[in-house]
Amino acid sequence: MSYISCALRAAAPRRLPAPWRSPRPFSSTAGPPAEKNVPYQKTLKEEGTKITGPSRPLPPSAEVVVVGGGSLGCQTTYHLAKLGVTSVVLLERDRLTSGTTWHTAGLLWQLRPSDVEVELLAHTRDVVSRELPAETGLHTGWVQNGGLFIASNKQRLDEYKRLMSLGKVYGVESYVLSPAQTKELYPLMNVTDLYGTLYVPKDGTMDPAGTCSTLARAAAARGATIIENCPVTGIQVKADDFGVKRVHAVETAHGTIQTPCVVNCAGVWARALGQLAGVHVPLVAMHHAYVVTERIEGIQNMPNVRDHDASVYLRLQGDALSVGGYESNPIFWEEVSEKFAFGLFDLDWDVFTQHIEGAINRVPVLEKTGIKSTVCGPESFTADHKPLMGEAPEVRGFFLGCGFNSAGMMLGGGCGRELAHWIVHGRPEKDMYGYDIRRFHQSLTDNNRWIRERSHESYAKNYSVVFPHDEPLAGRNMRKDPLHEELLRQGCVFQERHGWERPGWFSPKGAAPVLDYDYYGAYSQERHKDYAYNQLLADEYTFDFPPHHDTIKNECLTCRNALALFDMSYFGKFYLVGPEATKAANWLFTADVSKAPGSTVYTCMLNKRGGVESDLTVSRINPGEPGSPLAPAFQGDGYYLAIGGAVAQHNWSHITAVLQDMKLQCQLIDCSEELGMMSLQGPLSRAVLQEVLDTDLSNEAFPFSTHKLVRAAGCTVRAMRLSFVGEMGWELHVPRADCVRVYQAVMQAGARHGIANAGYRAIDSLSIEKGYRHWHADLRPDDTPLEAGLAFTCKLKSGIPFLGREAVEAQKSSGIFRRLVCFTTDEKVPMFGLEAIWRDGQVVGHIRRADFGFAIDKTIAYGYIRDPAGGPVSLDFVKSGSYQLERMGVSYPARAHTKSPFDPENKRVKGIY
Repeated sequence: MSYISCALRAAAPRRLPAPWRSPRPFSSTAGPPAEKNVPYQKTLKEEGTKITGPSRPLPPSAEVVVVGGGSLGCQTTYHLAKLGVTSVVLLERDRLTSGTTWHTAGLLWQLRPSDVEVELLAHTRDVVSRELPAETGLHTGWVQNGGLFIASNKQRLDEYKRLMSLGKVYGVESYVLSPAQTKELYPLMNVTDLYGTLYVPKDGTMDPAGTCSTLARAAAARGATIIENCPVTGIQVKADDFGVKRVHAVETAHGTIQTPCVVNCAGVWARALGQLAGVHVPLVAMHHAYVVTERIEGIQNMPNVRDHDASVYLRLQGDALSVGGYESNPIFWEEVSEKFAFGLFDLDWDVFTQHIEGAINRVPVLEKTGIKSTVCGPESFTADHKPLMGEAPEVRGFFLGCGFNSAGMMLGGGCGRELAHWIVHGRPEKDMYGYDIRRFHQSLTDNNRWIRERSHESYAKNYSVVFPHDEPLAGRNMRKDPLHEELLRQGCVFQERHGWERPGWFSPKGAAPVLDYDYYGAYSQERHKDYAYNQLLADEYTFDFPPHHDTIKNECLTCRNALALFDMSYFGKFYLVGPEATKAANWLFTADVSKAPGSTVYTCMLNKRGGVESDLTVSRINPGEPGSPLAPAFQGDGYYLAIGGAVAQHNWSHITAVLQDMKLQCQLIDCSEELGMMSLQGPLSRAVLQEVLDTDLSNEAFPFSTHKLVRAAGCTVRAMRLSFVGEMGWELHVPRADCVRVYQAVMQAGARHGIANAGYRAIDSLSIEKGYRHWHADLRPDDTPLEAGLAFTCKLKSGIPFLGREAVEAQKSSGIFRRLVCFTTDEKVPMFGLEAIWRDGQVVGHIRRADFGFAIDKTIAYGYIRDPAGGPVSLDFVKSGSYQLERMGVSYPARAHTKSPFDPENKRVKGIY
C-alpha cells in the first residue's frame, strides 16, 4: 500500500478508490482493519453485569428530575446537590455516558471569543482538575498538556491575538509564538506555512468515564439519587387554575416520579424527550468522527493542536494522536434510535478524508503512521453552534441542558452550575442569554428547514474566523417586514435577527438579494454563482475597517446633518392590557409608566438580583377598536411596548412568567407581525414630517417622549417622538398593509431635503456615539441600572415597588463596584469588543461594545471597569486614571468620559440645533 499522499492525488471528488477506503489511510503498509473503539482505557460500557431493571428503586417524588447521564446531566445533578437540593434524581436509560459523552474527544480550550464562555470554561477546568479530586479523592482523568492554535494567515492570528487580550482580563496565561518558537515547542510540526500560533499552557483534556463517575459519586454523597437503566417514557404536563402548563411528573417503564421540574440533558435524544412534554428542542443529530493513530515516537507530552484553517484538531492520546475536525458535508442521523447506547457508526471515509491532508501537512509523520481505531458517534448540533439552556417557553418547569455541539465536556462544569442556579433561583448567575432557548423565536424552534440549514452551516463554519460583521446564509427569509421588497430594490444589505430580515446598510451597487441556501455545494447541491450578497459579506471579513466603512459613514452623517429613515419594523410590539395592567406595569418596569395616555417612557425590566433583563419604551394608550393592531380594544388600562426585535422572545417570556407567577388579570398581546415601524431622524425630520402628518409637530404641541394617533398619507399611524440615535425624530408605527404607502410618502417629501435610507450598522455607530445602550452588549442580565449609568430609569424616589428594587437599593447603599465607562482613542483604529482595558498599568476590565463615531471622528468603546483594590468605582476613580485599550496585543492610549462625547447636554433630541 502506498502513502496517503498518493491516495489523495488519486481520489475522485466524492469517492476514493477502493484501496483507500480501507481503515488505515495514514498507514504506509498494509495491516489489519482499524477497530471501532474509543481510545480510553476505561469506559462505563463494560462495568458490572447487564441488569434488566433500574439500578435502584424510584422514589415517589423529587424536587428535580434530570434526564440523561452524560456530561451535562452529571454536572447539573452535582451542582444541584451542591446548592442543597437533596431530592434530585438523575435518570439514565442505560449506563452513565452511554449516549454521546463516552466517545467525546474531551478537549478543553480556555480561550473563546466570549467573556462568559471564558468564565464557563474556567469553572469546568476547576471542577475536574481541583474540586472533584479534593472532594472525592478520585482522579477525574484531567491531563494538562496545553493547547496550540495554528494561524496560517494574518487574520487568523489577529483573531488569536484578540483572544490573548481577553485572556489577560481573566488571568488566562497565553503566548503568541513565532514559527520558530512553535517548532521548538512541537518538534514534529511543519511550521513552514505558519504565520504564528497561540499557545495556552494550561489547556488540557478530560476523561469522560472518570469525570462522570466522579461527579455521580460526589452528587450521591450529597444526597442525589442516580438511577441507571431507567428510560423515560412520558412527561406529565398539567395546566394550573390559570391555564399555565406545568411539569407534573416523569413516567418510566418502572414507575412514575412526581416532580415540578424536569431537566432535559438527553443529548441527541433531547428533541424526542421534549416532544413528550410538548416542547420544541431545535437541534439535529449528526455523525461526528475522529481517528486514533498508532504510536508516534516523540509525540509524548505535546500540546493539543487546533488548526482552524485546515479544519482539523490533533489531541494527544498518550503516545498517539486523535485526529478529527468539522467538514462541509457532515452526515445527518436521520432516524435517531432510542436503543443506541455505547454505539459507534462505521466511519465514512468519503466524508472524513478531507481532514487527512491538513493533518499530514501539519504533522508530516502522520503520513507514515497507521490508524489504530476509528470513532464515529452521534452528536447534537444547533442553529448557532451554541447550547440550548433554560426554561422552555411552552411548559413551566421544563428546563433544557442540551445541544452542546460536541463541547459538552468542556462547557459542562460551567453550564451545569448555571443551570442548577437557574432551577433553584429562577435565573443563572452569569449572562446566559447566548445559550438561552428564548434567544430563538417560537416560529423557528419547530421549523425543520431552518433548524437543518442553520445547524449545517454552523457545523461547517465551526472553525471559520469569527468576524464582527458575519451573517448566516442558511435559514434566511423566514420573516420579512412589509418594506422588505421596497428596500431590497434600493440596495439594502440585510442582516438576520430572530428570523427577521432587517436592514444592515445600503449598497450603492444595487440589489443583493439573499438566495436559498446552497449548503456550500455539499450533498450535490449546486453552489450559487455570482452571489452578490455572499460577496458583500466576504468583503466584510476583516478586523480592519470594512470596505463599506465610507458607505455607513454617509448614512450616519446624513442622519446627523439632514435626515435618514430607518426601517425598524422587526421590533417586538406588544400590548399589556387589562384590569390589572397598571399593577403589572408598576412591578415589571423600573420607571413610572403609569402616566396619562399619550406618554412614552424609556425604562428597564430587572430580575430579582437587579440585573437588566430588557430596556424598552412603554407608552400609555387608550382603548381602541376590536381587532385593531394599532389601537386594540380592552377593559382597564393599556400599555404599548416596543422592544428590540432580536430579543423579543426573551422579553415575551420574561413578562409572561412574571404575570403567571403573580396571577395578574391582564393580557399580553403580540402585534409584531401586524405593525411596521419607521424612524425618521435628523435636524430636518420635523420639516419633512410636517408635510406628511396631519398634526402640529412643534415642541409645544408634540414634546419629546410623547405619542399620538395621527394621519399620514391617508392612513392612521401612531407617531412617537423618540430617538435611538440622538437626533430630533419620530417613530411611525404603521399597520402592515399601509407601510409601503406611508414610506413612499415620507421619502417623496424628504427627497428635496436629502433624505436617505439607513440601516442598523448606522444605528450601531450613531447610538454608541450618543451613549445609548444596547441590550446584551452594554446591558445584560448581570448588569444593574446603577452600573450601566441608567439610575434615572429607576423610580427609587417613589414608594412604588418593582421587581429588582431591593437589589438596586442595596447596591446604591453599599456602592457600585463596577461601572460602564465610555472611552475614545485619538488613533483611528477599529475596535469591536473584547479589548482589554488597562488603568494605570493594571487590567480593570474589557470592552463590551465598540464602533467608530463619524460625527466626532473617533473610535468609541464601552466597557465595565473595576478597582483592582476592590473598592467602589466612583466617578472620581474613573476620571483619575490613565487608560489604554489593548487590541490584539497592542495598546492604544484612551480617554475616559463620564458623559457622552457627542451632544453631552442632550439638546438635539429636543430640537435645539
